Amino acid sequence: MILKLFSHKDKFFIFLLFLFAVLFNQYYGNKGIFPMDSAHFFDSGFRILKGDVPFIDYWLIKGPLLDYIQAFFFSIFGINWQSYLLHASFFNGLIVVCTFFVLKNFQLEKKYCYLYSFLLSILAYPSSGTPFIDHHSAFFCLLALYSLLLGIKKQKKIFWILVPILLIFGFLSKQVPTVYFSLSLIIVLSLYFLILRKFQGLKLMVLSSLSSIILLLIFGKSQGITFSSFFIQHILFPQTIGSGRLEGLDLSLYTIDNFTLILISLSPLFLLNFKKIIFFKKYKKDNNLYYFLILFFYSISLIFHQIMTKNQTFIFFLIPLVAAFSHIELLRSKIKLKNKINILIILICIFATFKYHLRFNEGRKFHELKNANFDLAVNANKINEKLSGLKWISPQYKNNPKKEVMLINKIKNTLIEDKRRKMLITNYPFFSIILEEKLFSPSRVYTGDGTTHPIKGNKYEKKYKEIISNLVSKNNISVIYITKFKDENINFHYIDELFQNCSKEKIIIEQLSSYNIENCI
Repeated sequence: MILKLFSHKDKFFIFLLFLFAVLFNQYYGNKGIFPMDSAHFFDSGFRILKGDVPFIDYWLIKGPLLDYIQAFFFSIFGINWQSYLLHASFFNGLIVVCTFFVLKNFQLEKKYCYLYSFLLSILAYPSSGTPFIDHHSAFFCLLALYSLLLGIKKQKKIFWILVPILLIFGFLSKQVPTVYFSLSLIIVLSLYFLILRKFQGLKLMVLSSLSSIILLLIFGKSQGITFSSFFIQHILFPQTIGSGRLEGLDLSLYTIDNFTLILISLSPLFLLNFKKIIFFKKYKKDNNLYYFLILFFYSISLIFHQIMTKNQTFIFFLIPLVAAFSHIELLRSKIKLKNKINILIILICIFATFKYHLRFNEGRKFHELKNANFDLAVNANKINEKLSGLKWISPQYKNNPKKEVMLINKIKNTLIEDKRRKMLITNYPFFSIILEEKLFSPSRVYTGDGTTHPIKGNKYEKKYKEIISNLVSKNNISVIYITKFKDENINFHYIDELFQNCSKEKIIIEQLSSYNIENCI
């Protein structure tokens, strides 16, 4: 339907845009690694293929959808690092092409559609390069935003139907920022449907939501996932983390200053619609007002999410996005200097893209590799051929990556020599793949602040202990290996409490210890 707008020549250039976005992300995904984050879904995608089920075979606070998507990519393209990166790279290409289509549907000249889409491809997924829950959640919300804009503009059924599906996908990637954006959409759409009385879109969204939820319940039932396990791990447990962050919310000028270029790019769009907000009764039936509100709340939702999480900033892709819609809004206006303002917007956008490309893509700041000497990086095929193409250098050993590779190989060889059924607790979530065996980790990765699993004192501590106990008993685990953790707050008291009468910790090598639990089963 949308492709009919384009000639064969345009389709060729759109394909080139998609290809650039894929290859660009693929390149930077190979540049350095923060194992706990970069490889977050590497083993878990493999576990899905081997029959493991999230919420049952491992504790899962967020991102079950990414495990299943990664399993799909592994099944099609093979189980290796490049296939893993392709998951993120494909989403980078998808977002960029969808951005181009939407901008073209809003009558922006094709040369500017290409420009803004190209700049967005540089700032979207490459900051991570590898699949990441925050990126997926934000991008599913962006696709929902696009579908909603086109739903209002075109009044086509498919766009209304897609909105809830995409938001559910966002929620199953990570609860926030999807929840923030969804709540803001409820406000905007309530106004839209009540004032314009176009209830067909509302009916389609309700039906789509109900159908999607029913299908998810059926899928969960087929996987053996109980509603209570999903509700505890994906809904209730995260609230024990988020409440503390809300108390420490930092809205200082220094924090807001991190988003200056986003706010500058958004400001023309805001100023040109401010009058419509003040005189709402006069403009309440103007679709342009609702386009603005949807874009505005999406931007604010991501900024709020970024402040709340206190993680590395990943939302600079908003700059070309909101700049493009500011450009469109200016073209509609009667401002005499609109062409000069648009030139300024483009220059700011190019400057911002270059700035954050150097910081996050070249410097790999998102994965804590700022100031790393990438000339020291080691080809990860020295660990295993499945990691070929990855230039190994990590934050913990950024001055000596060869030492880390040597330690990883020692751990690998120890695990290979032990033919017993074993569990591995580690922040190197790739050993299952390189050893080609299930290692039954009770969580994907482990942090000391309780954001990956319940730590001591958490009210869901007992539930997590049950998962470990069930994994050990049903899989006849004979030994539990634990790699050394830098964070002292990570306390595996679960192991001591469950097996204290029959096993003691044994130091194997510098980075690895074990619990022999053969007499505990």
